[in-house]
Amino acid sequence: MDLSEVQDIFFEECLEGLDVLESGLLNLDQSTDSEEINGIFRAAHSIKGGAGTFGFPEISAFTHVMETLLDEMRDGRRTIEREAVDRLLASVDVLRGMVDAAQSGVANDEERVKDVQSGLEALLAQGPSAEARENSATEQSETADNPKESGLWQIDFAPGPEMLKRGNEPLRIFRELGKLGDLSAEVDTQSVPGLAELDPRCCYLRWRLQLAADVSRETIEELFAWVVDECELTVTPAPSAVLEPDKTNPVAQHPDAEPASPTPHEATSEAAAPPEKPTETKSATPASKSQKDGGSIRVGIDKVDELINLVGELVITQSMLTQVSEQFEAVNNDLADSLRDGIAQLERNTRELQQNVLKIRMLPITVSFSRFPRLVRDLSAKLGKDIELQMIGEQTEVDKTVLEKINDPLVHLVRNSLDHGIESPEERLAAGKPAKGTLTLSAFHEGGDIVIKVGDDGGGLKRDKILAKALERGIVKEHDELTDERIYNLIFAPGFSTADNVSDVSGRGVGMDVVRRNIRDLGGNVTIASDPGLGSEVTIRLPLTLAILDGQLAALGDQTYVLPLVSIVESLIMVESNLEAVTQESELYRLRDEYIPIVRLDRVFGFERERDTLVDALLVVVEAEGRRAGLLVDDLLGQQQVVIKSLETNFRQIEGISGATILGDGTIALIVDVPGLVGGYFEKIRYRETAAAAGNLNSPTGVE
Repeated sequence: MDLSEVQDIFFEECLEGLDVLESGLLNLDQSTDSEEINGIFRAAHSIKGGAGTFGFPEISAFTHVMETLLDEMRDGRRTIEREAVDRLLASVDVLRGMVDAAQSGVANDEERVKDVQSGLEALLAQGPSAEARENSATEQSETADNPKESGLWQIDFAPGPEMLKRGNEPLRIFRELGKLGDLSAEVDTQSVPGLAELDPRCCYLRWRLQLAADVSRETIEELFAWVVDECELTVTPAPSAVLEPDKTNPVAQHPDAEPASPTPHEATSEAAAPPEKPTETKSATPASKSQKDGGSIRVGIDKVDELINLVGELVITQSMLTQVSEQFEAVNNDLADSLRDGIAQLERNTRELQQNVLKIRMLPITVSFSRFPRLVRDLSAKLGKDIELQMIGEQTEVDKTVLEKINDPLVHLVRNSLDHGIESPEERLAAGKPAKGTLTLSAFHEGGDIVIKVGDDGGGLKRDKILAKALERGIVKEHDELTDERIYNLIFAPGFSTADNVSDVSGRGVGMDVVRRNIRDLGGNVTIASDPGLGSEVTIRLPLTLAILDGQLAALGDQTYVLPLVSIVESLIMVESNLEAVTQESELYRLRDEYIPIVRLDRVFGFERERDTLVDALLVVVEAEGRRAGLLVDDLLGQQQVVIKSLETNFRQIEGISGATILGDGTIALIVDVPGLVGGYFEKIRYRETAAAAGNLNSPTGVE
């Protein structure tokens, strides 16, 4: 493994540590227990140590200042105040920038780094608060015995079985101890198993060390900070008798020997910092637990994608065999029965394999949700609002690709709720509400979909204002009959905004359009519901994975198309009395009390049907973004779960088509982009209406 690969591991671990830091700081308050503060401190300590080890001194030096402030908090020398937390959160942002700069090989924003570091140092220069000084004095008075006075320490050290596997070497720690003073060591080999049971990756030895040095317990324990969770450690004042140095012990003979090249999980004493308050014993997780844990490995996403693609090919092959076996229905012999049984077993195993492989790409949605506590905290303070964030279903698993593309839409929705949805404390109190508003993020599985909801208890959408703005911009017409749901969904139109003033938070009418477009690209849909005075809720429905699709096969001419089941409302045979032709290109069908436009797929995709009449033809009613349309097809062939293949990757993008799949008989079927077709149809109608109003067309269509 070359240095760049090792640094890549450091960057990944560093970003994970920053997430822990930010999450911990957001939950930091006066009631926070010491263990939570220790967790935050350890995250900062790991980043500092790794940065110092792998040649990023700027990151290490900056984190050291943060670590000093956190150390005062965990020792009780400084009370937890909002100003300190704000500065630490700003430091996390700076660290992210420094890590990104180091990873991409660009220069740091030195001015920003210097400004935030100066703020931390100024806070440290102020010293602890009076309350913290009083607590510290009380704590010191309760500690009657100062171990530093003994000058002789006994250290019982037993590494856990996984310690060597994690890249941590006991001898490295011993060398650093030897630099503090005279070190003697005894080793216990009684726990070493026989040669047959010996695992070279495990450490079976235990040591009793004696250190003659005028140092404190904290100084000794900080050298074990990197392995404190992987060992049993006891540091106590030693008896007066000193062990004779072990002449065969390389630690005693060469205390100043240079350590070997570090690994991502090690750090030198220069990168260490004080751990928790002194305790007698630090215990590792029991060996039995380590043996039960399966652990994890890092695998490139390209390898996972390749595996999923191969499983998809296996599913197609299984479908082909199933189709062949159906031709043996008339044969009633043992060979045919065995073939059918074998293929049925293959189908079950293939489906199970497919489901398990797809789970590899699944990640909990908390990966996306975790960014919002910070966003809500900062933005609510900026807007002068008191808002509580509630998150439900954070462990709901979503495909990694879906998770990556859902981030931007969720950010827009959250910012919109904070700015437009939830009122100021004064307005809420005047309306009889609590001063503190509530924003709720929730996620759950429903059928084969993932449903994400963003709701608030604000004032709700202003129906009349939205309608007036839509009329002003020509999005709707005076004579249009619109339901409340359709009016609310007008906010997703490009450039639409009801904000009176444009701010750096919202008001330009871009965000909600981005939400709809990104959700549509993922094969999902988004709707909004609102209750005046009580709040609003946006519901996003997405496929659980982008690799497979539950579809309805439809025949059109000699071609087979796949319609996503999630978009289909119903199917019917058209009767002549319900047909109405507005123009040669615009045809409507009356379905109960609603007129829906008919989209002729043959004309959209550029070929002619043998039977051009609509009477007794088959219409599949679909819905996208709150609007319905009817797709004209020749026949429905059955439902099937299909493996999605990207057309853009393998051929080129085609309007109205979102992908392709291979059917059981080996033929290729195109997957229809229902949201794109429906949206494109209404865009075309709106364009024709505008052109007709300008006198470029003879008559408007009058659709809606």
